[in-house]
Amino acid sequence: MVLRVIGRKIGFSMKKIILSFVWLFGVSSAVLAGSGDPQAGKEKTTICAACHGPTGDSPAPTFPKLGGQGEGYLIKQMQDMKSGERKVLEMTGFVENLSDQDIADISAFYASQAVTVGQVDPEYIALGEKLYRGGDLDRGIPACSSCHSPTGKGNSLAKFPLLSGQHAEYVGKTLRDFREGIRVNDGDSMIMRATAEKLSNKEIDALSSYINGLH
Repeated sequence: MVLRVIGRKIGFSMKKIILSFVWLFGVSSAVLAGSGDPQAGKEKTTICAACHGPTGDSPAPTFPKLGGQGEGYLIKQMQDMKSGERKVLEMTGFVENLSDQDIADISAFYASQAVTVGQVDPEYIALGEKLYRGGDLDRGIPACSSCHSPTGKGNSLAKFPLLSGQHAEYVGKTLRDFREGIRVNDGDSMIMRATAEKLSNKEIDALSSYINGLH
């Protein structure tokens, strides 16, 4: 009987400790994610508008749409560009002089904006949907929806990007860059490189078109 009481007390104490850690890390994450000032970010994106549009809804198919993108994902990408881990020629000279606060503010601004959705080429609907929603288990290709959500909104906490409405041309280039090892900042798991290397050009085109119209 005494052992049961002690066991309950220990169990209750452990739960309190675990909950305290969860609360602590939850607060820390919230502070980190909310550290950017969207209004300050708006003022700092004037030069960015030339390629990405005033609200991040880029009109150019070669430049990514940033509006509505997860704040954590944007912060990571700009930090990777600044450190050289992700090389983007067009961004050279822009990110080097940004402080951590600048990056947080710019990310917060774009995260607060909306993005328009395009249309899927009818030729690619069936194949694009099959790969996005179900992958190809026989070939070891996971479903894109498992990380980026069925609607393409991504997962901001895990820093998986929003894909919905992204330019097909930009998505296609990104997948080919991962496939060829040109882009390598997908973490130790190398999930994007491992997936992209199994995709044919036709499959990349189908996925890119499907994502452009996904909502």
